[in-house]
Amino acid sequence: MNKKITASLAGILLVAGLGIGPGATATTAATAPYCGITWGSLADRTTGSTTATISNVRTGEHTCYDRMVIDLKGKIKGYDVRYVSAFYTEGQGKLVPLTGAADLRIIVNAPAYNRYGTPTYNPTHRLHVRNVSDYRTFDQVAFLGSFEGQSSFGLGVRARLPFRTFVLTGPGDTSRLVIDVAHRW
Repeated sequence: MNKKITASLAGILLVAGLGIGPGATATTAATAPYCGITWGSLADRTTGSTTATISNVRTGEHTCYDRMVIDLKGKIKGYDVRYVSAFYTEGQGKLVPLTGAADLRIIVNAPAYNRYGTPTYNPTHRLHVRNVSDYRTFDQVAFLGSFEGQSSFGLGVRARLPFRTFVLTGPGDTSRLVIDVAHRW
């Protein structure tokens, strides 16, 4: 009898230790990151200056996140992406209110004009650079201006959600700053 109890207890402990008992799947699924996303919401920054210029801004929707891409002619060297409490225009410092419950500021260490002062990126509607009205996370994309070799963008999002930034290079002498914001935590 004592051997049966010991064997049963050992079997229960083995099943519990492997996490294959009842409810183990529910616990694992509840603690798994959304879409495998392990990003956070802290500032992401690299330093450096460049002769690259901004040429375009694009946005897209993906299964787990919304994406903003800033195209540059040349190699990007520095950027600063972070949640802020308010947006201000470059050079003038005017407050720019955006829609959304959280504000993600994107500063690119590259101008939106060439060495002669001619704009290389000049959107028709600065406060609504792209139409993101049907996106799950993005509420508004605004161009805050370009001054003294840096350009700023405001991204209104529905909540302070995880984001990631990275740079893609090529083809040729081009690069792209990519900002992904998750649909949820």
